[in-house]
Amino acid sequence: MFSPCCIPLIRRVLLLFGAASFAAVFASAQSSPSLNSSTSSLFMAGKSSSNEFHLQFDGSPGSAATYSSSALPAEFAASGSGGSGMAAGQSNTGGRHITSHGLAFDLGGGFNAPIGNVTSSNEGGPFITWGANLTAGAGLRFSRNFSLLGEFQFIDNKLPGAFIAEAGAGATNGNTHIMSLTLNPVIEFFPKSANGVYLTGGGGYFHKSTNFSIQVCCDFYGYPVNINTNSFSSNQPGGSLGLGLTHRLGGPYGEGNMKLFGEARYLYINTPRVGEINGLGRTELIPVTVGVRW
Repeated sequence: MFSPCCIPLIRRVLLLFGAASFAAVFASAQSSPSLNSSTSSLFMAGKSSSNEFHLQFDGSPGSAATYSSSALPAEFAASGSGGSGMAAGQSNTGGRHITSHGLAFDLGGGFNAPIGNVTSSNEGGPFITWGANLTAGAGLRFSRNFSLLGEFQFIDNKLPGAFIAEAGAGATNGNTHIMSLTLNPVIEFFPKSANGVYLTGGGGYFHKSTNFSIQVCCDFYGYPVNINTNSFSSNQPGGSLGLGLTHRLGGPYGEGNMKLFGEARYLYINTPRVGEINGLGRTELIPVTVGVRW
């Protein structure tokens, strides 16, 4: 379990990670190479309707050695005769070739907005407020339109001050940590476009811990120290559903698999009800995450 004295630093790091991911991939998109018209004209000028090419010897002007495409290695001969020597699992889409299957990954960070969370005043709510998240996933890409990712997510949220004062046994600080392992399908609607839309969601295992602490004086260097006064945790199922936007990065023809993404999900966790052991009622959040997927 994380020490309560480190909580503000963890939250700042997660938020900064999300912002840095967005800035880094945006800069990559701005600097990605493109094929200009002069380069294209050079290729067109050098194109021949024959499968032969000629080498000019310096020693005897006007003389040339002619080689047929059959003398070339197989991969060069195939590209010279038909231009169809693409790798398996790729398809030609008007100058683009996008890998249709293989491994898939994502990495991102952002913030969490609270909703619900047993907010009725007669139960002492709300019991959770704003925070930050870090998300990482890996899985399989079955086609251009469909992937399946296993994701780990860490959420760090603050507790409302009024709730800390009422239920924290004299505590002055409080936080909630949520760690999850989930299985999430990803359905992409425009996989061939530079900008796309996808639907995602899934479910799995969630561990939620709630912590209260009080600040006392002092450590060896004279700084205040947070001491844990109370904490409890629960394990339960949960799930999410969300929508995201992507922007493809890399390659002069946009053939790269890496994408910048931004998404928002509705997250529901079936935490124990108020009055039950370790219970503060259901947990509902909207994690907003930016990062890269490839």
